[in-house]
Amino acid sequence: MASNQSTTPPPTLQRGKACLRCSHQRCDGSKPACQQCVRAKQHDACQYDDGKGKTRTQLLREHIERLEQRIRELEDPEYTSPSVTLHDPHRHGRSESSSSSLTGSPASTGFSLSVSSFSPSANNSPQSSWIQGIPSPSPTPFTDIYHEEPQPTIELAQTLVDVFFSHSRQSLLGLHMGRLRESFTRPVMEQHHPVLTNAIFLWACYISRPGPLSTHESHYLSRALDSLSDAIQYQNRLLDVIQASCLLSVYFLSNGRSLEGSYHANAAASLAIQCGLHGAMTNRSPFETTASISPFKLDPPKDAIEQGERILTFWHVFVLDRCWSVVLHKPVTIPHGSDGYASITMPWPQDMEEYVAGQIDDLHSFHTVRSFFEHQVTNVRGGFSPLALRVKASALFERAHHLASTWDQPLVMSSAFTDDFQTLEHTIARFIQTLIPVHQLDATVPDEKHAYIATHTLAHAAMINLYYPFGAEDPVSYEKCLRAARCLVSIIKHIADTDYEYLDPIIGPCWTCAVDTLIRELNVIESSWPLVSSSDVRSEIGTMLYAMNNLSARFPLLGYSVAKVQKRLSGL
Repeated sequence: MASNQSTTPPPTLQRGKACLRCSHQRCDGSKPACQQCVRAKQHDACQYDDGKGKTRTQLLREHIERLEQRIRELEDPEYTSPSVTLHDPHRHGRSESSSSSLTGSPASTGFSLSVSSFSPSANNSPQSSWIQGIPSPSPTPFTDIYHEEPQPTIELAQTLVDVFFSHSRQSLLGLHMGRLRESFTRPVMEQHHPVLTNAIFLWACYISRPGPLSTHESHYLSRALDSLSDAIQYQNRLLDVIQASCLLSVYFLSNGRSLEGSYHANAAASLAIQCGLHGAMTNRSPFETTASISPFKLDPPKDAIEQGERILTFWHVFVLDRCWSVVLHKPVTIPHGSDGYASITMPWPQDMEEYVAGQIDDLHSFHTVRSFFEHQVTNVRGGFSPLALRVKASALFERAHHLASTWDQPLVMSSAFTDDFQTLEHTIARFIQTLIPVHQLDATVPDEKHAYIATHTLAHAAMINLYYPFGAEDPVSYEKCLRAARCLVSIIKHIADTDYEYLDPIIGPCWTCAVDTLIRELNVIESSWPLVSSSDVRSEIGTMLYAMNNLSARFPLLGYSVAKVQKRLSGL
């Protein structure tokens, strides 16, 4: 709890003297941790960059390269580490735009370009340990009861988790990474089901593209999908199934495999509701008849960390359901209900560090999402963590799209529709005002910066979704839509080249909405008389395309959109 004693604001520091977490207006420059970070309980995140030696980005690249090297050594005992490793000079030349801490989420990952020592000529049977000519990680000598295939060694599994950890916020997986690493040392029955661990290993390979580790992507994808049918048989593995389904869904969606991604997103959301995860802290007993099939019931959590993991898992499912239902043009799976079984009473997500400290918001009757939309004022703390803001932005993104899609153009707007429309616009505008200003994004630590970029982007995309259908007829709607698109352009200007691989893939479709808005403005300008210069809007479109191209290198989903935009521009 913050102290009630008044303090004198610290003097403004010279640029570059503040810690990486604070802006120079707030930081007092104290070492090893400034007072601002001490009060926020972020001692470890308080880091200073004096410009001497290697940057944190460079150190992190070397650390991940060592992890990849160690994985190759574990996979092939006869492999000898090369004395010289080649690197892409362009990637290292961009590191000064964003710094990171080894204890947090890095700003960049470097990948070795050395030639893989794996033989491409091997072609064993599907039952062997070779997949598409590439050897799978060395297995342990035992087979667990959930999967007939042997699992990776403890050291290899923990190393893959370390690679995944740098992108754990990007995937939104709500697990305590220390416990996850330690779980591989326990007996098989006490470990997570292979469906979840293989999904994590899949992501470790995926985010390592184009490094040698990425060659195992298809192997772990196959194992995760094979494990899914087994895991669903065990009620005590239900959380593993939900978490794995979320990881698989985002993997498929970001790679442009929308049907598979939608399938796993729907499965995760349905299971989350069926087991009551949306109100798991209320301990409600649903009404049952003799014809009812017994609902899934989760065992009580063992401690605050396990309860925190459940809270984070539900909101992971919620974000996935809300955001991608818009992109996929499908109804949400988690209903909008405000009463009864469908009401969401799970408290807003917090940082894992708070759950570790036992600081959990135990709110038994707080209708979280409904209270947010109805502007209910409560004296409850919480709801302002980076992930909580991300959840709220996702809810706004979907609600705006849903409301705009219910408008039937030939009909006159009803008073109810107008009221809902104005209320939602006010909610979005009010929410944006609570976020850290865009010009201060560079002063945040990389983990938080990437989360805030996604939150800002979704909020402004929500405004575009709300007003775009009316822009052709209403000049006010047109201007508000255009203003929101230009806000997205301004956000992109704060994204360093090293940030792109840590961005949420949902940002891509949001940028596509902004480009559509800007192209509409370009058409208006170039068809108007007298002639008006279109250089500014063309520059804005160029900025968006540059960002979309960068993001499509990581998420192929966006490549199709980039091609469509370029084709449209070629006809102008």
